[in-house]
Amino acid sequence: LCCCEYVDRRGRRSHLAACCCDCQELDEGCDRWLACKSLPPGALESIADTIADRLRVPWFSGAVKINVSLVPPLVLLPVLLHVAALHFLLGLLVLTSLPVVLLWYYYLTHRRKERTLFFLSLGLFSLGYMYYVFLQEVVPRGHVQHSQVVALTCGLILMLAALTRAKKDPGYLPIPTGNEKPSHQGLPNRNVRGSSSGLHGAASSRAVNGEAKGYSRVAADEPEGVKKDWCTKCQLVRPARAGHCRLCGRCVRRLDHHCVWINSCVGEQNHQAFILALSFFMLTSVYGITLTLHTICRGRTPFVALFYCPGAYSDYSSALSFTCVWYCAIVTAGMGYILLIQLLNISYNVTEREARLALRDNTGRRLLGGLVIDTGQYNRGFLCNWGHFLSLGSSPPQRSAEDIV
Repeated sequence: LCCCEYVDRRGRRSHLAACCCDCQELDEGCDRWLACKSLPPGALESIADTIADRLRVPWFSGAVKINVSLVPPLVLLPVLLHVAALHFLLGLLVLTSLPVVLLWYYYLTHRRKERTLFFLSLGLFSLGYMYYVFLQEVVPRGHVQHSQVVALTCGLILMLAALTRAKKDPGYLPIPTGNEKPSHQGLPNRNVRGSSSGLHGAASSRAVNGEAKGYSRVAADEPEGVKKDWCTKCQLVRPARAGHCRLCGRCVRRLDHHCVWINSCVGEQNHQAFILALSFFMLTSVYGITLTLHTICRGRTPFVALFYCPGAYSDYSSALSFTCVWYCAIVTAGMGYILLIQLLNISYNVTEREARLALRDNTGRRLLGGLVIDTGQYNRGFLCNWGHFLSLGSSPPQRSAEDIV
């Protein structure tokens, strides 16, 4: 293949120059639209799949397909922020509508159980664009020292390094190959309860593994009361606290949740890196917001300047910087809430998945006004809980009978 050729989803060789040619789905849709006829069921999905398959860029070994969800943040974020900088009311409208749109898109993809790179693209591009605005609009004013720019840059690099580590294997359980038959031998003929991790009790097999129907079952040839944590999707027996992610399609050790911001699960192997990335982001973002407000709102504390900054819209440069500060403040508040919940869950040695299932089955108790759900299964005290978290992934997983739910 040359750099402009590719093999389409139907296995045929095609060229970028023919992106608008031979598109039967699109031609039929246009014909029905001109004739004022409704499209048949599934026509829009077929047209969208065709367009997504032909959206490519030239590359050495053939044209590379572009994920459509990557494009909107790259285009819309700069446009919306520049529009918001034109007037105070426009800024209020844009900055209040952005969280609503993001929440709507999140619930839409979550309901459809779809993986998307939209949030990861938005997060990374927001970091890059905020850093660019800081260097272009704030630093030239002369109120920011070089050491402060270096400190902000180092914080950004450390956050990206932690994010890269968090994107790696969260602790996927190996899927048995075709010649390996899943075995139930060696499991005790009794109702085994997790000794040090998980949300298990009289209805634990139903509670923990019931995220989707068919994820837990009792073998037909076993006596009643013998329950095994058997994943019918991955065809394996899971250790305690492991769970199946329906978005990734894999079972993960000590599954906490699937994070859309990193487009990956948070589990035993990357939970520490995830907390580290959130912490570096909070410190770097707050530091950048403080430096910017000290520059464009001289003589006021950052908190006061965030709500009252006369002259912020006197020139376009100050207005753009102030708009970006508010955008960063909204994102930082959201990430701060996520970090707070994570730290509280770690302090009580409970995962977000276990807390959600405990709420569903009414097996946990609310603490701190409902911010944390204590399942009572693995809480060994503040210090022991944090020691357990800091030791995650430091030793090879055990496959003893006590680890089987």
